[in-house]
Amino acid sequence: MKNDAETNSKGAAGPAGDKGKTGPASVKNDFSKGSVSSNIIRMAVPMTLAQLLNVLYNIVDRMYIGRIPGASTLALTGVGICFPIITLATAFCNLFGTGGAPLCSIARGAKDNEQASRIQGTSYFMLITVGLIVTALLEIFQKPILMAFGASGATYPYAADYMRIYSAGTVFAFIGIGMNPFINAQGFAKIGMGTVAVGAVLNIVLDPLFIFTLKMGVRGAALATIISQAVSALWVIRFLTGKKAILRLESRLIRFDGPLVKEIVSLGLTGFFVRLTNSAVEVSCNRMLGLYGGDLYIGVMTVLTSIWTIARLPVEGITDGTKPVISFNYGAEEYERVKGGIRFMTLLTLGVTAGTWLLLVTFPQVWISIFNTDPQMIAAGVPSLRLYYLGFVMMTFQFAGQATFVGLGKAKQAVFFSIFRKLIVEVPLVLLLPHLFGLGVNGVFLAEPISDLVGGCACYTTMYLTVYRRLGREDRPADNKQLERS
Repeated sequence: MKNDAETNSKGAAGPAGDKGKTGPASVKNDFSKGSVSSNIIRMAVPMTLAQLLNVLYNIVDRMYIGRIPGASTLALTGVGICFPIITLATAFCNLFGTGGAPLCSIARGAKDNEQASRIQGTSYFMLITVGLIVTALLEIFQKPILMAFGASGATYPYAADYMRIYSAGTVFAFIGIGMNPFINAQGFAKIGMGTVAVGAVLNIVLDPLFIFTLKMGVRGAALATIISQAVSALWVIRFLTGKKAILRLESRLIRFDGPLVKEIVSLGLTGFFVRLTNSAVEVSCNRMLGLYGGDLYIGVMTVLTSIWTIARLPVEGITDGTKPVISFNYGAEEYERVKGGIRFMTLLTLGVTAGTWLLLVTFPQVWISIFNTDPQMIAAGVPSLRLYYLGFVMMTFQFAGQATFVGLGKAKQAVFFSIFRKLIVEVPLVLLLPHLFGLGVNGVFLAEPISDLVGGCACYTTMYLTVYRRLGREDRPADNKQLERS
């Protein structure tokens, strides 16, 4: 495993309690040095590639399942029922992973590696504990959960086959997804990309073997996924306990720390609510589409959200690459560098989303055909895609605003805007619009661009007025000094 800081372990490992390491990796991964934009690009490129590979976890199963002979549409729809549940379960990865990693970066910027290591160890303890609890709940209450999330008599067998196996590997997903941000927080973006790469490549190889060669169908897709997640989890643990890590995952620090858990959770609620609200929207959409369009349109939504998973990845890569840079500089009180990072991130993501939107609306059939080539699916999917992605460019402002709030430890604002766009704006629209003006299923698809416009503008404007303009003019408020111990 090659260290992307191009350093050996000398001087980079030391005890976790060192106040500030001065080894080659620690120096090279000092984001207060060099151009802000180059630091962001250095982090964003591998993290975007990691997002691309991560997408393979989510869509390769769907691509193969959508081609199972004699049952492609029903199987795809059935597995689509599982995704809101999986989204909800993995929300806890964001609670402790993306909650702890920015605090870890801020601590590194303040040269307090002992505190950063405690944050990392506490997050790992919580991920393991909650992962085991979620696994038990999914195994015990599987059928009522699937039925509540929209499974029908025709699609339940496929959903149950997938979920029964997938839920057994929940802890692996928690470790791989939840701890990988701590690798990126230390500046090892290429190693973080490797976490996703090893699992994604393995999943691509195992999927056709289990689904078609061994004729396991959707059960094979689930088995391939959990094996791949287990390998990714081992990759993460191996690096974080190895000599190349700046902050090692040590047994003495893997414990419950009440004050730290409170800080981690308060910031992690942003990512948690993003997934929680995404799950709520998916359930609402499935319910309304089932009512107005039947299983075909639930399948269409599964395809559209799968495309969205691909389309958003460059934006997520850029914003994820920006967060460690602005967090570090915020901890180092380099406020002009923080502002420069926010500006660069916004302009770059704006250009990327505009280009992606043009590709989506110009070649809708090509995108849909990645997942399903059924003529009915394509006929229903093309106009639905054009409606669903009308406001895609406005997503820039939601992602950039949220990344800034999270990166600077502004927990309250970050949590509010996670809830606002989905629960306060989109879910009511999903439930209301189909009843108005004879919109039917079109009303469900229109809810997405309207929420992109309203949520994106509200989030970014608030960030600009309450955070960006004040940087450097005053000290950080006490409630945002996330590194202070209670």
